[in-house]
Amino acid sequence: MKNDELKIYRGEDFIVSKHITIHQPTLAEICEYGEQDYYSMIYQLTATPQSLKVQLWDMGIDYTNVTPFELFYSLLYRLYTKEKTSILFGDLDFTKFEIIQKKDDGEIFLCQTKEFDEIVIDTFTYHIITDYLRQVHLIPKDEKLPANETTKMILIEDDRDEILKNQTREYHSQLKNLISSMVNCEGFKYNHSQVWDMKINAFMDSVRRISKIKNAELLLQSGYSGYGIDLKGVSKKQLDWLGELE
Repeated sequence: MKNDELKIYRGEDFIVSKHITIHQPTLAEICEYGEQDYYSMIYQLTATPQSLKVQLWDMGIDYTNVTPFELFYSLLYRLYTKEKTSILFGDLDFTKFEIIQKKDDGEIFLCQTKEFDEIVIDTFTYHIITDYLRQVHLIPKDEKLPANETTKMILIEDDRDEILKNQTREYHSQLKNLISSMVNCEGFKYNHSQVWDMKINAFMDSVRRISKIKNAELLLQSGYSGYGIDLKGVSKKQLDWLGELE
């Protein structure tokens, strides 16, 4: 099973299995849920050991020895009640999953019984779910490993410093500035009333696409003006506003 980029952009619900369907929310749904709480949940559900290296280290766990799925079934999956995850997973209740280990090969998976059927989240299903959530929200997957112990400790302390800085910062909406910019941008086709019905992926895609279009236009105008940059030294990717977004 592979996540379909076009379906993600369209925003339709994603069927993972018989009892697991992921709903892609609109801006209005995220606003009603609470932007800060929503993104906190998304980042927790898609967290890798690398993104929680400080927290794991303080628990006596070396993040380089833990896989993302081990982190999920050991610490993360019970963090949110059904009421919290319903914006994404409907009536699926993560807190009812139990950790099961197969006797034959020792494989660990999460399982719960529903309507005389079993709902299973194994490594494969976990990656499908988290990869989908990352693609929808344009979240990069951090799986970088340090070259040595010294680098590992430097990375842990750098992340610790960043966490301490963020603790003293007042939260400010990221979506508010993006929405405000887009509805006042001549290249965006939605007004203030219409934009709230957009699915989050399509909206974030529009932010990047319009930025790419404007950048390409500026480069071309400068290059053809006779007084600007030399287009021969500009990457074709920067000039191709129809190309892939980075």
